[in-house]
Amino acid sequence: MPEINNPFDGSRVLADLNALRAIGTYKTGVHRPTFSEPHVHSLHWLAQRLPEAGLTATIDGIGNVLGTSAKAGSKLLAGSHLESQNHAGWLDGPLGVIYALEAARVLNSDPSVNGAVEVAAWCDEEGHFGHFLGSRSYVGAVTDAEIDAARDRGSDRTMRQALRDAGLADRPRLQAEPRRHIGYLEAHIEQGDTLESGDLKIGVVTSIVGIWQYRITFTGAQNHAGTTRMAIRRDAGLALARFCVAIDDSFPALCGPRTVWTTGRITLDPGAPSIIPGRAEMLFQIRDDDPAMIARLEEHLRRLAADVTAQGPCGVEVERIRTGAPAMMNGAFQDAIEAVSTAVAGGRSVRMPSGAGHDAQILATIMPAAMLFVPSIGGISHHWSENTEDADIVTGAQVFVETCRRLLTQ
Repeated sequence: MPEINNPFDGSRVLADLNALRAIGTYKTGVHRPTFSEPHVHSLHWLAQRLPEAGLTATIDGIGNVLGTSAKAGSKLLAGSHLESQNHAGWLDGPLGVIYALEAARVLNSDPSVNGAVEVAAWCDEEGHFGHFLGSRSYVGAVTDAEIDAARDRGSDRTMRQALRDAGLADRPRLQAEPRRHIGYLEAHIEQGDTLESGDLKIGVVTSIVGIWQYRITFTGAQNHAGTTRMAIRRDAGLALARFCVAIDDSFPALCGPRTVWTTGRITLDPGAPSIIPGRAEMLFQIRDDDPAMIARLEEHLRRLAADVTAQGPCGVEVERIRTGAPAMMNGAFQDAIEAVSTAVAGGRSVRMPSGAGHDAQILATIMPAAMLFVPSIGGISHHWSENTEDADIVTGAQVFVETCRRLLTQ
């Protein structure tokens, strides 16, 4: 076998992840929201390292980092994202980027591999300005008008201003070249406890859930909290609370085994202790990998709202504000991950759906795509205490690299 110039190095993977952890450190995690100074710093950090893997680095006009290869042969795209949720974990996103970087370093310099790994860090997977803006831009699903309208959910800064502040305003947005890639591979921490509780090392992702989000608005009558009799009140906050209970009471009889639902934000207007709220709003989300199941639950949600409105004393309106189609992961890619896991991780793998959204579901609309998971300690994610054992990170990285090799040579 020809000599490999740059063999797999688990300590290098850990060093890279810890270098990123130092950019925007918050407690044991990071605070690196999209287009913050730490996030922009991380983009340039990655761009400076891509040449180590024989890649030409570009940061495009929406903040994606792309590393492209001039090596002959097949091209496999791999990556994830570098920004974080607010005050959150250090591995959610960067793990997949560094795995991709390591695969490119190992395989792009190996003369026995007829092809190359190209690396991507997609911008704003975490949705500070919108959902999956970077990967959706790459597949041609983001318009200039959408970027014009996008605002930071935390500061109301426009995306156009953020791009100007980051020095990216005049750059073109890169889009996928048809048939350039044989597919896309992404790694991620599980963000759950299935692997840890089962003493497993690798999750082979079968599907990624669809996410449907709703704004549910309750309209009553604002009035004085001390002088308005209980019998005549039209309390929108109370109507909202009862609606949440009605959802939890009725959804279990209708949902599937993997369905989840969450009320993520509640606001009362005017939100004062001495005023009966005349308006209330909840942001509600349903996730499942079966679109028919989500449609059935949405129909029930609207029926509940109609019943409450008919009975009074408050009115309820349900507005769907986001639809995210579920995605099936490529079967041949799943087989490759599982075969490598048998050799590298002693077969301690399981096929499982992803309950969280990922850029892989966007790339799956234009090319074969797959994901692998590594364990999350305690199943914790989107929190600064998120963590994974070093040994599990290294095992996952080796499985990822060898899966890339298999996909490029099969």
